[in-house]
Amino acid sequence: MDLVVVGSCMSDQTCYTARLPRAGETVHGTKFALTCGGKGANQCVMACKLGANTAMVAKLGDDAFGRLYKENLVQVGVDIAHVTSTSEASTGVAQICVDGKGMNSIVIVAGANMLLTPADVQAADALFNSARVLLCQLEVPLETTLAALRAGRAHNVTTVVNAAPAMPVKDNELFELSDIFCVNETEAEMMTDLPVTSVEEAELAAAALLRRGCRAAIVTLGAQGAVYAAAGRQSVHVAAPPAQEVVDTVGAGDAFLGALGYMLACPAGPGGRGGGAARLSHRHSQRGSARRSGQLPSAGSAAG
Repeated sequence: MDLVVVGSCMSDQTCYTARLPRAGETVHGTKFALTCGGKGANQCVMACKLGANTAMVAKLGDDAFGRLYKENLVQVGVDIAHVTSTSEASTGVAQICVDGKGMNSIVIVAGANMLLTPADVQAADALFNSARVLLCQLEVPLETTLAALRAGRAHNVTTVVNAAPAMPVKDNELFELSDIFCVNETEAEMMTDLPVTSVEEAELAAAALLRRGCRAAIVTLGAQGAVYAAAGRQSVHVAAPPAQEVVDTVGAGDAFLGALGYMLACPAGPGGRGGGAARLSHRHSQRGSARRSGQLPSAGSAAG
């Protein structure tokens, strides 16, 4: 096994419209799509499509969305032996609105994702024993993410934390268990209480993250690229090549993380580690933003 993801699965319900509605306003849309999303699964699918052997540890609702989701993961090639279902909550849902410039607003209902427990992680211990890289996010309970990171560290797995969605984390254990801690500008600001509006400010934020205990930090900056910093080394700014076309930015960060995970798990492939991996991750992230969001559409999901 190359890469294990302990994280979220979300049924993405996306409306496309010329502009995002203001509060209390109704606008006409141009297209609707029902796709499989969620940060955890998006990153897992990206790594799988690049050629990594991947597995998910996740929780779905025992409903139509959950069944469609499992079918999608199987079709992509993800190991779903530890993707379980529950009747106690619905499959997680994200309601997404995307405007004509590719910008978006999102409301998520976590549902079954919040019922993923440390016991589910323990049941998947054999995966950690064989994996090279573990990817985690913050769309499942923090105690479950920490349990996964502890298991990864115990099995000498490279641990990568994408601290999204943004939330204040006071306990340093999340950082200390992270070989690579990756955040965007907003998340970096929340984690460090520092402004992040430029490359120079991102370098300061990355240094602050290192002081909290992670072994390396990446701060992504959208069109400005990313900053990579590691303990005892000079930080590196990895510029992003100009995007030819932006259709939809939903999932661009997940494409970056999935590509990063692939290149860490499969170092014989292109990119290697550190700044080189970040550089190629940018390319895959841009490819993701040049098409519609999500993984593969659910059957009969698109209209318009």
